[in-house]
Amino acid sequence: MPPLCITAYSAVCAAGDGRAQLLAALRGRRSGLRCNDFTGTPLPTWIGRVAGLEAPARAVPARLAAWDCRNNRLAWAGLTADGFLARALAARERHGAGRIALVLGTSTSSIGASEEAYRRLQPDGSYPPELRNPVLHMPHSLGDFVQRALGLEGICHTVATACSSSAKVFAYAERLLRAGLCDAAVVGGVDSLCDSVLFGFNSLELLSRCACRPFAPDRDGISLGEAAGFALLERSGRGPWLLGHGESSDAHHMSAPHPQAAGARRAVAAALDGAGIAPGQVDYINLHGTASRKNDEVEARLVAELFPARTRASSTKGWTGHALGAAGIIEAVISFLALEEGLMPGTLNSRSLDEACGPQLLLENAHGPVRFALSHSFGFGGSNCVLLFGAERT
Repeated sequence: MPPLCITAYSAVCAAGDGRAQLLAALRGRRSGLRCNDFTGTPLPTWIGRVAGLEAPARAVPARLAAWDCRNNRLAWAGLTADGFLARALAARERHGAGRIALVLGTSTSSIGASEEAYRRLQPDGSYPPELRNPVLHMPHSLGDFVQRALGLEGICHTVATACSSSAKVFAYAERLLRAGLCDAAVVGGVDSLCDSVLFGFNSLELLSRCACRPFAPDRDGISLGEAAGFALLERSGRGPWLLGHGESSDAHHMSAPHPQAAGARRAVAAALDGAGIAPGQVDYINLHGTASRKNDEVEARLVAELFPARTRASSTKGWTGHALGAAGIIEAVISFLALEEGLMPGTLNSRSLDEACGPQLLLENAHGPVRFALSHSFGFGGSNCVLLFGAERT
């Protein structure tokens, strides 16, 4: 595939509001996880919550007030972080509003707004006035909001494939550019915490009662988080490069991964083959690593079998929590930081590693040149996406 340049990118998550704060947290090994204070009903778990989204100062601009909800506030925070909004608007001037595609990943969209609307039903059974905009309660709420915020008029698509959603947006955008359907693409993902997700994962007995411990022998579940991130893809420019991508479906189980990681293997191979890169050339892998029993075991064996000991790999969910539909973009951003800063984060909160792990798995941070980085995103239902990023165009 022709390489694409990431000419701008942003990140907002529990570990930091913007790239600089996220990088400082990674370097200082400061987790963004905290004891659950989101649900009204007690739920003993830890979460990665973005602070202050409920404050009036974090509301979306007045011209977009009809789209104001917690998820879109988080999206606005991501758009305005790291100078991304200005870079996106400048790209609109270069390419035209109709020639920039918008491809966004989310798993819950603004379902939190629907929850709030039902909690605040009016005496006649209607939603409160500020939550009556129908698009707020649709899966495409995020895409509609961001398209209006950026004033774009081209292709606008929502990807909802569980935890792989905002990784797959890179692959989708690359195909649009290669087909000539656009000249640039804004990609990203946003998912905010909501009761449906927290209590849903709790009912599956997948939530940890403490900060998650990916790949640890005593890991006991995930810590849910929320995040927003965006990237601008263009055919030329300065920044990290998207060199390859691989997608697959396990078609094995509605939640558990394939026991031999069959689909994940295909996705890794496709990402590497697309760029003509051998496994031994990969310097760092940002793993899906949710801290669930089965996911970590299967992914650890995959990495141990496919990559040499020199490759460094880790899960960064101990910093951010598992941001579901936004996990792919946040972990892509961490991969960009690895390429630009030579920082390979360890695996926070874990003190030892499962016996399935090979020498690639890092507990402590490592430093050194990173030329090629992989980012794994493996979602429920066996929806897999692997992205290959490079420091330079190959």
